[in-house]
Amino acid sequence: MDSTYFKGRGAQIKSENKYLKNQYTTNHIEGLDEELLETPLTQIFHESPKKIVNKVNSPDLNFGYSMNPYQGCEHGCIYCYARNTHEYYGFSAGLDFETKIIIKQNAPDLLEKHLLQPTWQAVPIMLSGNTDCYQPQEKKFEITRKMLQVLLKYRHPVGIITKNALIQRDIDILKELAKDRLVNVMISITTLNEELRRQMEPRTASASKRLQTIEALAKEGIPVGVMNAPIIPGLNHHEIPNILKAASEHGATTCGMTVVRLNGSISKIFEDWLRKNFPDRFEKVWNQISELHGGNVNDSVFGRRMAGDGQIANAIHQLYSIAKKKYFSGKGMAPLDLTQFRKGGNLNLFS
Repeated sequence: MDSTYFKGRGAQIKSENKYLKNQYTTNHIEGLDEELLETPLTQIFHESPKKIVNKVNSPDLNFGYSMNPYQGCEHGCIYCYARNTHEYYGFSAGLDFETKIIIKQNAPDLLEKHLLQPTWQAVPIMLSGNTDCYQPQEKKFEITRKMLQVLLKYRHPVGIITKNALIQRDIDILKELAKDRLVNVMISITTLNEELRRQMEPRTASASKRLQTIEALAKEGIPVGVMNAPIIPGLNHHEIPNILKAASEHGATTCGMTVVRLNGSISKIFEDWLRKNFPDRFEKVWNQISELHGGNVNDSVFGRRMAGDGQIANAIHQLYSIAKKKYFSGKGMAPLDLTQFRKGGNLNLFS
């Protein structure tokens, strides 16, 4: 591997930001007197947004609202669709996304303010729809934990998706929410291959730790499932049966999947990563991703962008369907209870 490879980071380049008029580039390295290398250390930025609950207008997603206490994510997953959103802040979708983390410390207060709106009717809100709400900085800032405390206070339903074992810290709150069917959790597992995991998702919990997290949540009566996503043909598609089997054996009661898509700047970032890590199979993987989306690695067509289309997509879905039927038959996750919501919180005399 190249000596300049940034270990512990997914992206290996600082991609261009289409919203910036001026930016640094290294297009003509022959003109440099010495190597121009950035040390990708994590930097923290603070933001005070005016709202935290966002409406989701995608027919491909089964939740209507989301909230993201963090922007950017140290997990560094090379395929992450959220990378493109970092460009709105003037940063790159590459190294900046996983090294410049924006913290929204007023998120719990904004959530409570939102729930107190007279017109708000309880519907499930997803933590998070963009970046992981249990990424490494959560251990220090505890914003997600404080938001869960607000949700518990008002008995409001919430869905959680994460790939970090840190969620086990909040089992005390999740247990209370689960008693009233107010929470469900999806643990994301992309691969059981630890070497591939370190390359593709460098700062995430290992697959064994995620399976142990599923088991820990299930033992406490917290509804938990597995999200096998994204499926990348030529890299992890063959692991679908083993991942679903392992998750089911550890207590998962439902499962889901999506295929990879490389929209916006992610295309260049993923291409660079794939060439550096898997030069021997670059053409195969790249071409199969393109075949999933009608000849392009990017795809914004609702209904196809997350499921794919064509022969390779059909093979992936067939493999998934067989595994789901085998390991999750008779299992399921109960819908969240919307009737428990207390507009006035715990002190409401009429709740």
